[in-house]
Amino acid sequence: MRFIKNPNVTVAILAVYTAIMYIYLFPQNTEMSNAEKWATVGASAVILVVLWFLLRRRNKLRKEREEDIRNNTSQK
Repeated sequence: MRFIKNPNVTVAILAVYTAIMYIYLFPQNTEMSNAEKWATVGASAVILVVLWFLLRRRNKLRKEREEDIRNNTSQK
């Protein structure tokens, strides 16, 4: 389970899924212009980068909290 909690793995899986969906679905979509398609790809990339930073921060805070708990329980 630790493998899935790694933010790099989570974001990589989402990036691969997103890329496959774009490769499969975008050529079939004739209702959107090319600018709209690239804007969608760019927005997805930004979302993935923000998600990666947030997951890294969350893991860092979790580790700090666990370390504080270990330090505080060992001092009592």
